[in-house]
Amino acid sequence: MNITVLFLKIISQIKIEIKMMLFIIYFIIISTIILLIIDLIIIYFPKSKLVIIPQKYKINPNEVLFEFQIINQSNNKETMVPHLDIELNGLDDGNLINLPYKKEIIIDDGMTIQNLKNYWKTTIVKSNSFIKVFFKANTRDALVENKSIWLKINWSNYGHFGFIKKQNCFLLRKNNTNYKALKLINIPGDNNYSTIAVETEILGIFDEPVKTISNYCKDIVKKGDCLIIGETPLAIMQGRYINPINIRYSFFAKLLCYFFHPTSSLATACGMQILINKIGITRIIYALTIGIIFKFIGIKGIFYRLTGKESALIDDISGTTFPYDKSIVKGPINLKRFCDDLSKRLGVDVAIADVNDLGKVKILETSNKSNLKILERNLKNNPAGNDDQKTPIVIIRKNMI
Repeated sequence: MNITVLFLKIISQIKIEIKMMLFIIYFIIISTIILLIIDLIIIYFPKSKLVIIPQKYKINPNEVLFEFQIINQSNNKETMVPHLDIELNGLDDGNLINLPYKKEIIIDDGMTIQNLKNYWKTTIVKSNSFIKVFFKANTRDALVENKSIWLKINWSNYGHFGFIKKQNCFLLRKNNTNYKALKLINIPGDNNYSTIAVETEILGIFDEPVKTISNYCKDIVKKGDCLIIGETPLAIMQGRYINPINIRYSFFAKLLCYFFHPTSSLATACGMQILINKIGITRIIYALTIGIIFKFIGIKGIFYRLTGKESALIDDISGTTFPYDKSIVKGPINLKRFCDDLSKRLGVDVAIADVNDLGKVKILETSNKSNLKILERNLKNNPAGNDDQKTPIVIIRKNMI
């Protein structure tokens, strides 16, 4: 009798455990389906597909010329641009200088050319097409040719998605063909190596990465050197920075950002939305859940391992140098190709690093993996700095005995 009762209790307990397991499995399946549906809604939610692509510029005495395209990447929706205005500021030692100027804007849609002068007329950009915009500023400041220019395009989009405001900023650098290092700063390394920080002009989207770094360093590097560039300057040259005003953050971005340390770039709705746009809510929530579980048992960093490099490389506003301190900078792309191409051109090892003032060093990519320990040891003191040092390039050189 006792054996029968015990057997029935065991069977009853097994049934309860099976029900619990089935409940958990059903919960995970239903939650996953709901999250995937939310991801699809975010992906296909109506949005503007207009983008601005800068083409070229020229800074002359008393004159600034800038050409760009507005491209509609939608396959079936035309979009209107009811407003567009361009601002110019001179850059001078970490400050923006107001420049008095008269502007002129010309639009070429492939059929007609319109001189809009000071008034932007509502312009329609048809699907899978683009318009060319030519901007000309005549300034009374004859010194404009000796200044770098911070150009802001304030514009709006109107269509099936509603009405949104945008801002795109571009650096028009003076002497954009002169790539001479402004200063070489020698920084003590370990006993066997020395470190040289290379000060450059402020870099921008018109600086092609391989060509620019090569021109700055071709007369500096020696055989056996290793050249390192920070991930943020490389991303900026690749145009991977965005003004927060251009980000339409969701309720989920505002909710999920609360789970991160206040100093994290994912602790803001805009920073989190960039990651959501990249990998989706489903992956983020599962990575966050697993990361919290592992954190309770003393294992950190699981979230970033599960979400990939992109999540760790987002730099929120104030996280980079002037004048990009009001932009969110995403991680660079095509890292291996950049390292290999620059290494081949200069004849030295090349690496891309993410370093901070806390001694944390991440080598994101290198043309020679055998030098990883040397790089990590000599970059711990962050020779490039994280402020406005304008030293995006570091050279590690073995000391002569």
